[in-house]
Amino acid sequence: MKRLSGLRLRVQNPERLAGFYADVFGMEVQAEGEAWRAGYAGQDADLILLPGGVQVPHKRDERYWKIGICLPDLDTACEQLRRKGVEVLAPHQFRDIGYMAYLHDPEGYAIELLQHDFADSRPDRAGDTALPLGGGAHIGQITLRTGDIAAEILAHADMKLVSVQDVAEFGFDLHFLAFTDETPPDPDLRAVANREWLWRRPYTTLEFQHIAGAYLRQSPAFLGLENT
Repeated sequence: MKRLSGLRLRVQNPERLAGFYADVFGMEVQAEGEAWRAGYAGQDADLILLPGGVQVPHKRDERYWKIGICLPDLDTACEQLRRKGVEVLAPHQFRDIGYMAYLHDPEGYAIELLQHDFADSRPDRAGDTALPLGGGAHIGQITLRTGDIAAEILAHADMKLVSVQDVAEFGFDLHFLAFTDETPPDPDLRAVANREWLWRRPYTTLEFQHIAGAYLRQSPAFLGLENT
């Protein structure tokens, strides 16, 4: 089956940024010509860091938003990051969606850390303090913004819609697509029961933040996705 295998980003210094992902997040990195590839072993997507980027603020009206890294123990991960001098916001349970924290890499790209379990349901000793991010991390989401989710689903007809999550008070909803034969535990794709299941999937999902009717600019850094 096809998989979502890479996110192409134009950055200022691919080698230096790949080194950050290796040192801080425990990713494996390798050079591919002028580009660098950073990622975890397994079914999830890699970051494909290409030269030519410019340090500019990443704005909310751009199509590209963030990556999400899913992991077993968010508190352990945040403690490790702070010890390395990385600024990360305090973990919090966001509604009935997930236990998460946010940070940016040295070139300003957004990263969401998302625990497999909700804040009050994490098993004891879920993380290993001897491993980067407590072990078990993978790129769980690549997030794009859209003003027309129906068009996105049509354009990605070879992917399966596996979850829909309403965040009405913030003016958007979230749609998750994946190359998979798996079926969520609850047939209602809006069910809260599917969310922890989703954060544990070993593959990367394509997440759309749907802001109905919004006009979004193409992100200068976003050069598309790799599917293999």
